[in-house]
Amino acid sequence: ATTATSSPGVAAVAAVPAGKGGPVCRGDAGVVDCAQCLSTGSSRLTDKLLFAGAFSVGGAVVVEDQPDVSAVLSAYNQQGDPTLYEEYYSGLKHFIECSLDCHRAELSQLFYPLFVHMYLELVYNQHESEAKSFFERFHGDQECYYQDDLRVLSSLTKKEHMKGNETMLDFRTSKFVLRISRDSYQLLKRHLQEKQNNQIWNIVQEHLYIDIFDGMPRSKQQIDAMVGSLAGEAKREANKAKVFFGLLKEPEFDVPLDDEDEEGENEEGKPKKKKPKKDNVGSKSKKQDPNAPPQNRIPLPELKDSDKLDKVMNMKEAARRVRLGPECLPSICFYTFLNAYQGLTAVDITDDSSMIVGGFADSTVRVWSVTPKKLRSVKTAADLSLIDKESDDVLERIMDEKTASELKILYGHSGPVYGTSFSPDRNYLLSCSEDGTVRLWSLQTFTCLVGYKGHNYPVWDTQFSPYGYYFVSGGHDRVARLWATDHYQPLRIFAGHLADVTCTRFHPNSNYIATGSADRTIRLWDVLNGNCVRIFTGHKGPIHSLAFSPNGRFLATGATDGRVLLWDIGHGLMVGELKGHTDTIYALRFSRDGEILASGSMDNTVRLWDAVKAFEDLETDDFTTATGHINLPENSQDLLLGTYMTKSTPVVHLHFTRRNLLLAAGAYSSQ
Repeated sequence: ATTATSSPGVAAVAAVPAGKGGPVCRGDAGVVDCAQCLSTGSSRLTDKLLFAGAFSVGGAVVVEDQPDVSAVLSAYNQQGDPTLYEEYYSGLKHFIECSLDCHRAELSQLFYPLFVHMYLELVYNQHESEAKSFFERFHGDQECYYQDDLRVLSSLTKKEHMKGNETMLDFRTSKFVLRISRDSYQLLKRHLQEKQNNQIWNIVQEHLYIDIFDGMPRSKQQIDAMVGSLAGEAKREANKAKVFFGLLKEPEFDVPLDDEDEEGENEEGKPKKKKPKKDNVGSKSKKQDPNAPPQNRIPLPELKDSDKLDKVMNMKEAARRVRLGPECLPSICFYTFLNAYQGLTAVDITDDSSMIVGGFADSTVRVWSVTPKKLRSVKTAADLSLIDKESDDVLERIMDEKTASELKILYGHSGPVYGTSFSPDRNYLLSCSEDGTVRLWSLQTFTCLVGYKGHNYPVWDTQFSPYGYYFVSGGHDRVARLWATDHYQPLRIFAGHLADVTCTRFHPNSNYIATGSADRTIRLWDVLNGNCVRIFTGHKGPIHSLAFSPNGRFLATGATDGRVLLWDIGHGLMVGELKGHTDTIYALRFSRDGEILASGSMDNTVRLWDAVKAFEDLETDDFTTATGHINLPENSQDLLLGTYMTKSTPVVHLHFTRRNLLLAAGAYSSQ
């Protein structure tokens, strides 16, 4: 077997449009989701999904050979004297602790990856007692944010354990990335060569990727902000690609004046000529944003008449929108799910705030109307044939009054529902579940239209594109998939994360998708070609929430570490850290004009942050971008505008209405 040469971070598979011939199956070669392999319940799947690199060949998908576990582990055969490992490690530790302050912080990054690899090398070569003593002696020195990984590591005590262990495979296939200044690196290299300490030098060369930069070494604070993910930091190269973060130009159409609305139609049944309304909201995005992608970079669905009407409604609402800011905070309306014994696992609210959906652990999806207007289904085919199709109120007549109710329950999944998402036009609803499927439901008939099968494991999140038609899903198989509602196979497969993809979000211009993962990184993917264009590291726990700012320039992320991190997408930099929550952050949302960021957490609070202040005067000069010398201001307290406690309800979803009222949702927990 060949060992992988390319990094697993950039694997992406461009799927084939229907009718171009599906993927070629090459048995063990690591083909993505080949039907023949799947039907045999192949145990190779987990290995395949970690493939090291993929490329598209004439319309068919071929994937490079995946290094199998034994090939990966064979790197451990070149072992030193097992009894000296503790000495090697403590020698290096002594050297680093005695080095100058400016180098110590940088070189201390070596402790954790070296500890892991030396321990695994001992275990692999069956020196179990030495491994145990090595682990006990040094595991306490590791940074607190690696505790969970160390717990997994401590359970690997025999060579056999290493064979089928996924975490193990990740440590092997992905080189751990350290970012170190040239001075510190020279110091380390000189030390290891003088000491003839080949064992450690071999590990550094074999398993670590040292990203060397010219310039001042970074401080402990700067390093701590950026490290903590499963594979160390991102290489600087990973965040160099150009990203079109600007917004697409809104289609132009006239907004009728309010007094004309009631005038109806003239004699031929054609709408009246509308006087263009001088409306600053409509004209806001007439100018092409210099950072926007070309309008036709990816094909987007045409606007239907109903969409145009909705846009007009949206503009009218926007004219009445409250301008938020430190002096004018939004009111918050909290939807508490009471007696949700079926375990509330997901929530979504339509853009016009008329419907709310809950996904539950008993595998149901429940849709409520939150306006006085009840939910109605379309009449049966027999009844529809009796309707006069020319009548003005035909859209009203096709609805069956007998079916009107506040709540509709959708049955179909066979496991807990972990993600839900309404389509922008409110005609469809997506849900994803532990059963490995994503389902598309019609909100006209309240029935399931399609079940999308591609993930073989639980699907943790799904979301519609802001333009409809496309949607994304992410799951336990570590892969995110891009789908279109009318294709039953994914259009793109985004592979590169080293653990579950826990949350997914579309960029407002729909050309990019952000994914958060249990490997503690956030990746930004290009929908056009499937490439990974950004890797953000810095969270110390699995990521559970993502939110793009309305202008498309920034991304906010929340994780189990209770921190909200802010990222500048264009420069690929962390630009802020909001501390305050004491538990996992499950919900993040910017207000409609981006002045306020709301965060909701398992600590039963909603917090409001001053987004304008957080993003002003950013230092994003070339030096910072090139080296990652970020200086995060310790200003969480200045940016925090308010904290709102619920009685005992963890916050799982947040939504700003078109007029900037904040809606929050969660299930009451009677602890």
